[in-house]
Amino acid sequence: MHNFKEFIEPNTESIELKEIVFEVISLLDSGILKVAEQTADGWKINEWVKKYIMMYFSLMKMQTYELDPLEFHDKIPLKSKYKEKEVRVVPHAIIRYGSYISKGVILMPSYVNIGAYIGENTMVDTWATVGSCAQIGNCVHLSGGVGIGGVLEPLQADPCIIENDVFIGSRCIIVEGVRIEKQAVLGAGVVITGTTKIIDVTGSAPIESKRLIPAFSVVIPGTYAKKFSSGTYQVSCVFIIGKRKESTNKKTSLNETLRKFSIAI
Repeated sequence: MHNFKEFIEPNTESIELKEIVFEVISLLDSGILKVAEQTADGWKINEWVKKYIMMYFSLMKMQTYELDPLEFHDKIPLKSKYKEKEVRVVPHAIIRYGSYISKGVILMPSYVNIGAYIGENTMVDTWATVGSCAQIGNCVHLSGGVGIGGVLEPLQADPCIIENDVFIGSRCIIVEGVRIEKQAVLGAGVVITGTTKIIDVTGSAPIESKRLIPAFSVVIPGTYAKKFSSGTYQVSCVFIIGKRKESTNKKTSLNETLRKFSIAI
């Protein structure tokens, strides 16, 4: 296998470079290579992989192709052979080549962009979108209309990461490199950007943070008062209102959490 990092700033006319770029995208498509990897020290972001994806766009030409009765005109082909991959794909789910879909995934009419990775037995529900290079763990549920942001359009520093067994309620939006740790539960309508205040209200005093939802957290949308020159107004934030049980079966824990906190999903 090539040492891909040597080719990050190359001459794009090089035949060898083109072969390298195509090999990198093929490895992404097969799940051998990932934009982000979980290590003993935390998540490692492979920034150089994103550069290869951008080069792939520049090398590919627009073409028209038909999937009766649909027609597409684009640079990137779609994935195929879902039966062999043991993936259920409901029309009209769109999955771009260069993304990886693991065994047991169910894709309702939805969209998955290049560089994304979706772990085993995850549900991507109707009209959910998984942006470029986003990393979705095993047994995650992305409810209807969920938007997981990408890193290529516009170019962002870090991909969004959703760890194993996370439940994300309807119409949630997660963007700008936000990370949701394992077994967290997000109620419907939660919006988290890189600057959104995450306020833990479970203790005697609120604790504020950004960009990270801790494991087992139960999260709902909220607002807080912010002063402007023209007055004080309510600004969006999210509240951590409790914890999901770590000691019980994941499915049982989720059901109990949804009932206990009356979470809209």
